[in-house]
Amino acid sequence: MTTTAVAPLTTADAEALVAAAVETAEKAGVTVSVTVLDAGGQLLAFRRDDRAVLISGETSTRKAYTALQLDTPTADLVDAVQPGGLFHTLPTALDRPLLFIAGGVPVRRDGRLIGAVGVGGGAPEQDHGFAVAAVESLV
Repeated sequence: MTTTAVAPLTTADAEALVAAAVETAEKAGVTVSVTVLDAGGQLLAFRRDDRAVLISGETSTRKAYTALQLDTPTADLVDAVQPGGLFHTLPTALDRPLLFIAGGVPVRRDGRLIGAVGVGGGAPEQDHGFAVAAVESLV
């Protein structure tokens, strides 16, 4: 079986993701914090703005971590954690607590998971849009 190598998420990629999310948010008049993790969950880039909600930095990190660990946008998980939902009783004994609020999006290259971006500071739907815009900007 032949395996094709996929370029990992680089620091330059991560910085571009942060810049794209911030630019999109600022155009909407929203101040955000942004976190980018590599495929192993290591922090590659982070931007916290003191004008954003105080906990937005922690929120963006938890959103990115959740998107990475569950390999899906956090916006898609909101219903799953409601009472009776698929993840309602999911244990939280992982390395970091998960956060099931829109704004975390996996980053893929050639169909493979290479990291995640999390955005916090706006309304959940806004944060999701900012994260998606950032990922879509990554060429």
